[in-house]
Amino acid sequence: MKCEFSENLKYLRLEKSLSQTKLARLMGVSQSSISEWENNVREPFMSYLLRLAEIFDVSLDYLCGLADW
Repeated sequence: MKCEFSENLKYLRLEKSLSQTKLARLMGVSQSSISEWENNVREPFMSYLLRLAEIFDVSLDYLCGLADW
């Protein structure tokens, strides 16, 4: 996965005015998982990518940095 994922995730989260904690609750993960994804420490499982795309109403290609809006 390209590093744009971490940047896109943080951008989308901030655009929706969501804290890492709030997004973690929506995702059913820990706040530290969100932090690790945003800091490119760990990559989420596909099921989490699908949920993130749903929450932010974007394509997986955009979320993962493979396509523009």
